[in-house]
Amino acid sequence: MNLVDDAITSRRSIRRFLPTPVPAETVEAILDAAARAPSGTNMQPWRGYALAGAAKDAVVDAVQAAFDAGEPGHEQEVRYYPDNFFEPYLSRRRAVGWDMYGLLGIAKGEAVKMKAQHRRNFQFFDAPVGLMFTIDRRLATGSWLDYGMFLQNVMIAARARGLDTCAQAAWTHYHRAIRPVLGLADEETIVCGMALGYADPDAPENGLVTNRTPARSFMRFDGFA
Repeated sequence: MNLVDDAITSRRSIRRFLPTPVPAETVEAILDAAARAPSGTNMQPWRGYALAGAAKDAVVDAVQAAFDAGEPGHEQEVRYYPDNFFEPYLSRRRAVGWDMYGLLGIAKGEAVKMKAQHRRNFQFFDAPVGLMFTIDRRLATGSWLDYGMFLQNVMIAARARGLDTCAQAAWTHYHRAIRPVLGLADEETIVCGMALGYADPDAPENGLVTNRTPARSFMRFDGFA
């Protein structure tokens, strides 16, 4: 039990990776384990692309070119965030953003530095492996919920092997640039990207540890002795 808890609680979003390669066999083992996630009527709605080397570079180059050209970065096929944030979510969002920028020495209003840091999303934060996950757009909300359990399994299975990850919704803004590179089918929509590799222990941004509210703050306990 402690091993499972350790894998869960040690998972963090890593934003700078070492160049150390990750073998395809390891990535496959992680994904095989993750695929034991539950899904309604065992539909298993996940689909994806494991990218390394030139294949990863092709996606990175296409998206960074779109980013640098100033192409719209808001054309998500599926909305991830609300149009207007409200409490307590607004404060949590602001806190993690400023904590990250603080570790990187980026002050409020330094738009150029902020943009450069955001651009690093689109190189998988230097990770040797980039994962791109898709779902059939014809599926319903329940399959998206199932997908979340699968993604969590990916990240926990990676931690069990001493690896780290960063789940990245940012890629979804550039689905138009990604689609031809990966040859996505018409029915495929991007769920997220994910960086996978070994964390750089000397990177200041990897020192970020976000807060979590305790169970008693979001859960009501009834009927217990």
